[in-house]
Amino acid sequence: MSPPSAAQPRPALFLDRDGVLNLDRGYVSRWEDFTWVAGARAVVRAFNQAGWWVFVVTNQSGIGRGYYTEADMHALHDRMAEDLAQDGARIDAFYFCPHHPEAAIEALRHPDPPDRKPNPGMLLRAMADWPVDRAASFMVGDKTGDMEAAARAGVEGLLFEGGDLRAFLKAQGRLP
Repeated sequence: MSPPSAAQPRPALFLDRDGVLNLDRGYVSRWEDFTWVAGARAVVRAFNQAGWWVFVVTNQSGIGRGYYTEADMHALHDRMAEDLAQDGARIDAFYFCPHHPEAAIEALRHPDPPDRKPNPGMLLRAMADWPVDRAASFMVGDKTGDMEAAARAGVEGLLFEGGDLRAFLKAQGRLP
């Protein structure tokens, strides 16, 4: 989906991918290895229906490390989008960072990539690309780096430690 040219700001739900939307099995890059976290599709649909933007912000150092290609990652994201569409849900945009300080691919090696969490670059890019109500937005991540990126981007961070994502957000009072 492309950012709207003239729309009113809306709150955004920023979601880490591995460990929040899907089970983190380490460098997930193929649909065959992908398993949704319980409640994840319902959460995306609920926030869509409530009029929120939903963005994925994901470190993908597996690309820089040479474990899989950017095309592999895009194919996986396309399959995620197709699966969500069957539930009447959507991710408005996927932001990813293939860079890493020790990347095997020299072009993706960077000592401190601005988009790699805990840096806030992906969240800041989403907020620059889309009309986001920053004060009403928040991020769900499963690592302290996700929380740091959220704080540095000026949004609340919620640390998800596994289980059912919908139940987690309901218990936090954050489910629309």
